[in-house]
Amino acid sequence: MTSPAPAATHAAPSPARATAPRVRLHGLDALRAGALGLGIVLHAIMPFAAGLPWLVSDVNQTDVVWIGIYWIHLFRMTLFMMLAGYFGRMVVQRRGQPSYVKDRLLRITAPLVGFWPIAVASLVVLATLNSILRDVTAPAPPPGMTEVPPVLLLFGPGHLWFLLVLTEVVLIMVLARTVLIKVLGAERSAVLAERIGGVLSAPFAVVLLAVPYFVAMLVQGDSTQGIIAPQTIIPAPGALVGYGGAFLAGWFLHARKDALQRIARQWPVQLGVAVVLAVIGLLTSPVMIGLVAHSAVIALAGWAWVLALTGLCVRFLGQERPWVRYLADSSYWAYLLHLPLLVGFELLIADQPWPILVKLLLTGAVVGAVLLLGYDLFVRSTWIGKWLNGHRRPRALFRRR
Repeated sequence: MTSPAPAATHAAPSPARATAPRVRLHGLDALRAGALGLGIVLHAIMPFAAGLPWLVSDVNQTDVVWIGIYWIHLFRMTLFMMLAGYFGRMVVQRRGQPSYVKDRLLRITAPLVGFWPIAVASLVVLATLNSILRDVTAPAPPPGMTEVPPVLLLFGPGHLWFLLVLTEVVLIMVLARTVLIKVLGAERSAVLAERIGGVLSAPFAVVLLAVPYFVAMLVQGDSTQGIIAPQTIIPAPGALVGYGGAFLAGWFLHARKDALQRIARQWPVQLGVAVVLAVIGLLTSPVMIGLVAHSAVIALAGWAWVLALTGLCVRFLGQERPWVRYLADSSYWAYLLHLPLLVGFELLIADQPWPILVKLLLTGAVVGAVLLLGYDLFVRSTWIGKWLNGHRRPRALFRRR
């Protein structure tokens, strides 16, 4: 995904790979744009969730919003990490492991550090303004964080935590791959990866794919929130296990050339399973059926959604659509900077008695316009675009003459 991944292209490794044409996977373009876009939707609806201690809470709140939060949390970041692993192996096959490591450090770790002051530190200022201007109490630290030193929370990764986890996962993966190749050899390692990819793209592989997600919730001792994002720079075992497993799944799926086509054929069944299990997970809880059973339902539901959406996008969005490609290219930039814009705009309208839907549409229009205009003017054709996406593109909205 052009989040921290290069353009969605697929080229089998060969001696002539430097000159071989690349075929763009347009379905995965749509998928990556959707995955990051859902993150923006998630943060846009959180001010309206009844009882949620958020940066800015709206005067109009409802329990219905919790359904959207639950559904998005089920699969979004698992899908993101799976695609990161898929594209990661693609880069290694095309350019080699040293180039891959350098690219990830440049386009994942560096943006985490470089964008943190604007994207995360600014939220402290906005939360303080919210408390002063609206005379409300600042949100309490997340559950389980009350004993964490305040400095760790103050300099936490915020919504950029996924870049931190992905950096950790990439480094672990590169180390493990290096050792495995030394032990088995490159050829046997490739054969093993292809066989694992075949198993993971089989119709009932959702059970295997869900294991790391399941284990992650057992490790963290809570299944009501899916995999809990780390709040500090200290590695979180649950997130590393769950998202590391998703990254590995994508890595091995890329090793199997027909994996995407096999998954595409499964989408109706996976979608049905995803809907049923998601409803069960929503209507039950660890208190009702136990942590193990509830974790199993949530993990299976999350991965069924990942497979269903992947299959749908590969099956029906395989043709190039310029607007989808544009959104995919802009999605990384938009996600990095969306949260302070959302919180700042919500601060302006939080006390207005307008319907929730009106506020959401207005927020989406204003924040979306600012993000896309900023991308087209200052990112797409500049060094920032090269930094984040690995390439420069001509402006689409304001072309230079």
